[in-house]
Amino acid sequence: MNHVTELPEQGLGAHYALGLTAGDHSARHLRRILRAHLAAWEMLDLVDAACLALTELIANVVRHVPGGRCAVRVVRTPAGVRVEVGVGHPGIPVVATTGRDEPAEDGRGLLIVSTVTARWGVTPNPPPVPGKVIWFECDAGRV
Repeated sequence: MNHVTELPEQGLGAHYALGLTAGDHSARHLRRILRAHLAAWEMLDLVDAACLALTELIANVVRHVPGGRCAVRVVRTPAGVRVEVGVGHPGIPVVATTGRDEPAEDGRGLLIVSTVTARWGVTPNPPPVPGKVIWFECDAGRV
């Protein structure tokens, strides 16, 4: 017997989430996913900044999170896009400087993120869950 069902949403939805073990090539695949969503949302002006910031956050996961486990979430916002990278690793990252108006060896990635995005931050997970979510937002029309 035939019956009417609700049609699935056309195109990509308003968010994307993925849990993964990040490795050397993960950023390339995640950039492709982010780029596809931004294209579907007609926010191509955000591709360069958002992909660069995502690459820096994933590089930090590969470098600093034992085992590389993380969760990535891409969310369409009224202003543009928000990208979150959650990790179970304690410690709050900071933009490091040498004290001589030059960035230190570590912390340059977050300096790049702060430069190319509208906002970024770190939200600690509520206890007893260890870890944090590092996020950034890019606003359409601001680039």
